[in-house]
Amino acid sequence: MAKPKLFDDNLKIEKPKGLKLPITGHGFTRAPEEMIKRLEVVSTATASALMYMLGIRYTFITGPRPLKTGQHAVGSALTMQFMPQREDIASGKVQEEGENTSALWAVLDDVQKNDFLMVQAYGDKHTGCLGEMLVTSFAGRGGVGIVVDGYIRDWPRIQKMEIPLWTLGATPNFASQGPLYPWAYAVPIAVGGVLVMPGDIIIADDDGAVVVPINVAEIILDVAERYEGSEEFSRARLAAGGALRKYYPLSEEGLAELEEWKLSRLPE
Repeated sequence: MAKPKLFDDNLKIEKPKGLKLPITGHGFTRAPEEMIKRLEVVSTATASALMYMLGIRYTFITGPRPLKTGQHAVGSALTMQFMPQREDIASGKVQEEGENTSALWAVLDDVQKNDFLMVQAYGDKHTGCLGEMLVTSFAGRGGVGIVVDGYIRDWPRIQKMEIPLWTLGATPNFASQGPLYPWAYAVPIAVGGVLVMPGDIIIADDDGAVVVPINVAEIILDVAERYEGSEEFSRARLAAGGALRKYYPLSEEGLAELEEWKLSRLPE
């Protein structure tokens, strides 16, 4: 039995008026290179603890893990946002036909030296957010690291690359095979449950990735630099049998000993 014909064969659904993809934010300020260099000695643990003391509590990006151990990177957040597909706006078919005009290509055209690419992908296992060629392009333009709260493809080749990368894992799929669409770049995003603003500073190491708002970076640096070497000092004192209450965290007496220890290590 033939099914009743409900729609005209020539019916075409129009896209919402005024919507133009990719969406991009306004210009944002990147951290000065000098600030990035000074932050390279600050661990995620130190940055996270200091921001917590300042009352900024949600900075650790949960989920993405380092591709390799021993990775460490600091840079300015360049954000890219995937969104769920909807056929009246953008679908996998549309993406396949015009992927090089999507946010996925546009964000890579915007890469500058010391940028840290941050990708919102909802942990989707079917979307290969980035592959070898896109990562190669990012690194070639001066990018320093990538965090994806989702999956990447070309895992065997990307593992051999030098670019530090934090991700949930690998998938054989390319970007348009999954349910997401590269929607926007240089906009506020959520990565691993944390708000990331374009231009935020990202510090990432074996513990994961942490967001440092650029407006508090100098405060973090000031404290971190003043107490540089304190963990090494505390570790040595504790290993020698020193009192935990005195050396971790450092008491007033312990801080005074730290200053003497620093002076003793200065070159004559």
